[in-house]
Amino acid sequence: MLEVGDTAPDFTIPIAGGEVYNDISSFTLSEALGDGPIVLAFIPAAFTSGCTTEMCTFRDSMHRFEGLDAQVYGVSVDLPPALNIFIQQEELNFPMLSDWNHEVIHDYGVVLPEMYGLYEAAKRSIFVLDSDGTVTYRWVEGEGETDFGAAIDAVYDAVAETVAS
Repeated sequence: MLEVGDTAPDFTIPIAGGEVYNDISSFTLSEALGDGPIVLAFIPAAFTSGCTTEMCTFRDSMHRFEGLDAQVYGVSVDLPPALNIFIQQEELNFPMLSDWNHEVIHDYGVVLPEMYGLYEAAKRSIFVLDSDGTVTYRWVEGEGETDFGAAIDAVYDAVAETVAS
């Protein structure tokens, strides 16, 4: 698993921007670096209650990240068209990245091996990267309930600290 201070692995995967069929393109992490901090919020699966709550908490907090020129991306193993519907349904104001081939969750060390005992997904986790691609903050869900508001506050603080340095 990546630790604070590690260089985040580069990747190119589909990005869903909200339109069902015509808003899927390619996203390369290294091309997005340099424009401010990047937040990668990994979720196990779109449309599930915890993931929806987390992504909606990010949605409702986006004004804080925009003020710091931070880019926020949800990351899931769901297919891009499903993520587009998820974005529309939940009125998300940030794109979702589709790691449908599961390479990124392996590279970042956040594999949930048996979601519902059926398939591999992402562990709920958040990484903040500085403009050079260095991990400045890492959070991976542990046991018990997650306080998404507190997690977003910690991510915001990490982004603000990254911008200040």
